[in-house]
Amino acid sequence: MIDETVEEIKDMQTHSSSVVAVNATRALEELLEREFATLEEYERALERNGSVLRRANPSHASLQNAVREVVDDVTEADVDSVDEAKRLTQERIDTVVSRVESGKDLAAENAVEHLEDGATLLTHDYSSTVLEALERAVEAGKEFDVYITEARPRFIGRKTARSLADLEGVDATLITDSAHGVYLEECDRVVIGMDCIVDETLYNRVGTLPIASTANQLGVPVTVVGSASKIVGSGFVFENEFRSGSEVMSEPAEGFTIENPSYDATPVSLLESVVTDEGRQEF
Repeated sequence: MIDETVEEIKDMQTHSSSVVAVNATRALEELLEREFATLEEYERALERNGSVLRRANPSHASLQNAVREVVDDVTEADVDSVDEAKRLTQERIDTVVSRVESGKDLAAENAVEHLEDGATLLTHDYSSTVLEALERAVEAGKEFDVYITEARPRFIGRKTARSLADLEGVDATLITDSAHGVYLEECDRVVIGMDCIVDETLYNRVGTLPIASTANQLGVPVTVVGSASKIVGSGFVFENEFRSGSEVMSEPAEGFTIENPSYDATPVSLLESVVTDEGRQEF
């Protein structure tokens, strides 16, 4: 399970950072099924596998924090046996996962009141929290026109478009990333998720910065929705991920190189607000 989760994270088969954090944390449960001769052996295995999961994607603040919290809480606790350490591990995993999932749900709930009925929105990439916020808003009787960027080169936005197309009350339109400047003029708000906010910078799927910059120029407010656990003040250094150039162009690159960064950095000064499980903060 741990090896499979690591490969899934590396391949980004799971696109929501909240889900990545939950899956990575749950993967540690594999150790509870193994036999260990001593407490020290178990703790070493927990630390080693925790490090492997964190290295699978250093850019995910929620993954880093969730796995590290479980490992640190267990290894720093005053336990006397392997069985006791395993019980504590399960307890900490359940607690961390519950907090991540409840944080995401409450953030979505808090966002509903800030999504005006009849508004035209633009969203980028795939955010399970943004989707949940729109689902809850539709359940409350609101309707929206939503433009969704493709989020090239992996076209993750298509997953968002398909999900929104199933919502009665949402008129979904898929656009290319570079077309956002055309359609933002029609929009009342940009609503996006976040990988993390570190200090005064939002890190999110590449393409977020030009969207936020154009929206700022046109006077369209940008709202970020996500769990407060993704807002990091210190102790975390974001590391961008550079993926294979084959995702950009399938044929060989002859005489030139291909760069394929996963994320870009957006100053929070370009944002109007961030909505988390702790409420709404304006910038």
